[in-house]
Amino acid sequence: MNLGKRNHANSIAVNLLREGIIESVHKCQAVVSDARGRVLSAAGDPQAETFARSALKPIQAIAVSVSGVLERYNLSDVDLAVICGSHQGSIEQARQVFNILWHCDIEPNMLRCPMPEHAKSPLQHNCSGKHAGMLAICQLQGWSLGAYMNRNHPVQELILAKMAELLQMPAAEFIGVHDDCGVPTYLMEIRQLAHLYAQLASHSQLHLERITRAMVSHPEMVAGKGEFDTELMRLTEGQLVSKSGAEGLQCVGRIGEGLGLAIKVIDGAKRAKHAAAIHLLRQLGWISPSIAETLAESFTILGEFKRLEVVGELSFI
Repeated sequence: MNLGKRNHANSIAVNLLREGIIESVHKCQAVVSDARGRVLSAAGDPQAETFARSALKPIQAIAVSVSGVLERYNLSDVDLAVICGSHQGSIEQARQVFNILWHCDIEPNMLRCPMPEHAKSPLQHNCSGKHAGMLAICQLQGWSLGAYMNRNHPVQELILAKMAELLQMPAAEFIGVHDDCGVPTYLMEIRQLAHLYAQLASHSQLHLERITRAMVSHPEMVAGKGEFDTELMRLTEGQLVSKSGAEGLQCVGRIGEGLGLAIKVIDGAKRAKHAAAIHLLRQLGWISPSIAETLAESFTILGEFKRLEVVGELSFI
């Protein structure tokens, strides 16, 4: 969808208050899109660009869903959830990633994600599920396992093709870079991320519905206890699918309604994206006041003397 000239609405401000006095300010941009890519409301510039980072994981998992990997290797929704996740590296989560590799007859040393500090295995890296999913596709297709992170590898070309298909854009138009874990991520407009999550939540395609079902049914594999994505999906009981990304990125889909929300904190602050998300989800009516209050206790109250306050609203276009 071409918006023509850029539409600028007032951005959202997240203030850090110390005993009620502003100490720091984070500016945020946000977009709500429907499954057709129409921008319904915005704060800031809907066409502002950011790297998709780990918010792209559920979209990258489409290649797992459509390739036949789940059926061929008898993988479960729990496996698919950890493939979509940025987990904490707990024993349970690392074992789930190992389970994927074991079913696919792949050694853990084929994982090319970095070894986390003080960890004993790359299985504990928060992107190991995504990497395991890519290796599983390679194993099924007979593609090279050692080079799966390269942008011109068939598994990365497949992932890009599926994303381009959803956005109805030529794959060649996407600018790809390496994420911190080594695999490609892409520069995208905030409205495009909202569009992707609207489609993810629309249940218009079976493989998208399978991904959202796995994530909301097993939110502990998507992040972990006490993490925003896990707690939001747990509290909303299948109504929202949520995935964060580094550098202040947060994406949420309203399941069954085909609506997506993407938030970008301009300075990349993690604390600000959570506060902004709670504020905007309540404004949209996607969460109840009681759920908003529960989330706020964990993500906007930062201690005895500090809290976060969000100023501003989405403007409807």
